Amino acid sequence: MKNKVRSYAFWSVIVLIGILLFMVLFPTNYDVPEYKARAGTRYWSLSTGSKIGYTLISGVDRSKPYPVIFLQGGPGGPIYDRNIRLLAPLAAEGFDVYLYDQIGCGSSERLENIGDYTVERHRRDLEEIVRTTGAGKVILIGQSWGAMLACAFIAENPEMVEKVIFTGPGPVLPWRTELEDIKPPDSLHLKKPRYTNKQGREKVYNLRARVVEALARAFNLKLASDREMDNFATLLNHEMGKSTVCNPEDPAIVSDAEGGSGYYAMVKTVQSFDNATDIRSKLKACRIPALVLRGQCDGKAWGYTTEYLRLFTDHKLVIVSDAGHSIGIEQPAVYINTIMDFLLFP
Repeated sequence: MKNKVRSYAFWSVIVLIGILLFMVLFPTNYDVPEYKARAGTRYWSLSTGSKIGYTLISGVDRSKPYPVIFLQGGPGGPIYDRNIRLLAPLAAEGFDVYLYDQIGCGSSERLENIGDYTVERHRRDLEEIVRTTGAGKVILIGQSWGAMLACAFIAENPEMVEKVIFTGPGPVLPWRTELEDIKPPDSLHLKKPRYTNKQGREKVYNLRARVVEALARAFNLKLASDREMDNFATLLNHEMGKSTVCNPEDPAIVSDAEGGSGYYAMVKTVQSFDNATDIRSKLKACRIPALVLRGQCDGKAWGYTTEYLRLFTDHKLVIVSDAGHSIGIEQPAVYINTIMDFLLFP
């Protein structure tokens, strides 16, 4: 009898191990749209080694001397059609508008060495992009992580930026978690979002994805292909995107998942936040005019926004009612009109 019990226990363990190995090692399919580069996509081959896909909305008569460069959130977030539609009015006012997929996502190249996805790599790519425009100076619009990237760029290249717009800004690096304890003034009437990133992650993450992330973080190892994990990131970003709006139950607000997310660019760039150089002393000396837009339901800590107001002394803060972290989704008219006023009327 004892032998039978031992045999049963042994084979149960073997089966369990087999199931776990299958779950970890066998590729997973995700029901998301495959990414296709949009018609008219152009490419830069930069001296950094990055091949970058981008869209240019040419300004009418190109009457404005400084082009606008949009920095998408993420990291690993591609340019969506809605970003292009939202910023198109700037081109009607004479601004050339560049929207590019940062390295590792969208129509841009994936890196074989995932350890190269760092804040510093993104900053150097942006430096080369600005030089490639030939304009001398640019206007930056940074959304969430894009605001963090804009800060990293400005710290080293203040002379190359005419104005900057931060929308739903993420924390200035290195991350100062004590800023999360700062409470917003009651007069701002800020609200917490109904949905959180944590809820989105818990809904989507599986055992294989967790092992893939652990190996990527610890050893710069790709257990799964870019294609598989980019599809996973598309699903993940769709679920976490519900935290970026005030009303995630509204189907007119939360659209279907869109392809193009870059998984390894997301994981490794975020990991590099821990090693980022403190740029605060350089930003304190900056006199670049800054517009800070924050949604009323933005889930980012208010303390992170206060750092932008403290570092960029020539600033204007606008709280957008009935909007979350992604202001342009729920309040597109307020978003673009506020930016236009800032750029056109000093």
